[in-house]
Amino acid sequence: MHDVLIRKTSVCVEEIFHEGGPVADRPPKRGWIMSVIRNPFAGRYAEEIQPFMEDLKPLGLGMAQKLLAALGGEASQIEGYGKGAIVGTAGELEHGALWHAPGGYAMRDVLGGAKAIVPSTKKVGGPGTRLDVPVTHVNASYVRSHFDSIEVGLPDAPRADELAFVLVMTTGPR
Repeated sequence: MHDVLIRKTSVCVEEIFHEGGPVADRPPKRGWIMSVIRNPFAGRYAEEIQPFMEDLKPLGLGMAQKLLAALGGEASQIEGYGKGAIVGTAGELEHGALWHAPGGYAMRDVLGGAKAIVPSTKKVGGPGTRLDVPVTHVNASYVRSHFDSIEVGLPDAPRADELAFVLVMTTGPR
């Protein structure tokens, strides 16, 4: 068991009134949450890292709940989602893959059992690294109006020994 040591969490929500066309009656929202944690595997090779996924489950659930609240709190209003990870430079890409189950299942649970697989991306990078997190419809990955991405990043994260885990949600199509 490893402790999940959070350095910071950031939440961002956009309301899109128009993109050059008419003003929306109900502006769609796009939001993301990023938690930056210490990477317990940074700077060394660890044969077995998969048990850390279990340790990350409470983080995933808390992040999903906080992001849903920031977007208005109504699970039925969420139409798109995605997840991602940025691994600090003393880590390896596989450390970011540890986010797949804790991040994805947390969102599906908080949203009442969304049916579609949660799309994801990951990369290794230093402070200020930006990540384009893919978005698809919560119940059917092939709904083209919801194919999108949300760019995320923080100026001071991740540090070399950190992991930055991300969840994104939208209330409508792009």
